[in-house]
Amino acid sequence: MRTLAIVLGGVGAGGVAALLALADPAPQAQQAAAVADSIAAPVISDTAALRGPRQPIFFRHDIHAGQFKIQCQYCHYSVAVSPEPGIPSTQTCMGCHLVISGSDSASRTEIAKVRQAWSEKKPTEWVRVHFIPRHAHFPHQRHIKAMGPNACATCHGDVARMPQVFKVNQVDKMGFCITCHLERNVSRDCSVCHY
Repeated sequence: MRTLAIVLGGVGAGGVAALLALADPAPQAQQAAAVADSIAAPVISDTAALRGPRQPIFFRHDIHAGQFKIQCQYCHYSVAVSPEPGIPSTQTCMGCHLVISGSDSASRTEIAKVRQAWSEKKPTEWVRVHFIPRHAHFPHQRHIKAMGPNACATCHGDVARMPQVFKVNQVDKMGFCITCHLERNVSRDCSVCHY
């Protein structure tokens, strides 16, 4: 018997964790998909009222990071080793959505968009939410190392409760960064952040 191991760092017990260490992929993957699909999330049919920019695929952070407890670093894989957090590739999404199809028509529609992008080999062109001025340097990996895996919420807010990500803090303003550095008693030398 062949063993297939899928590593999903930080995935909670919300159903997706059942995909770990599949001894016989077909039946167990179907069972895991049924468990994940059976969890009812609030359906949002009209995204126009949500804060933040509309994305080409309505990616529900409140479901993935909130309900399923998938840590930020699973999708934003380079955040601990790079200045940039990394935008998830379609391949990352397909790691789960090869077998998970959604529990309602709205989620199935969005997952179909992911699968279509995968089959057409076209990357999703996400709309950027957070900007840092070009003259400033924000090394994500240093902040993750210093503040731990929950550092993301310091700047980005409680993303696990956001159906659609929106800008919570003024991360593009120097005052926000200075306040944070003052609170933590870390360097305020201009050359740390500015080129």
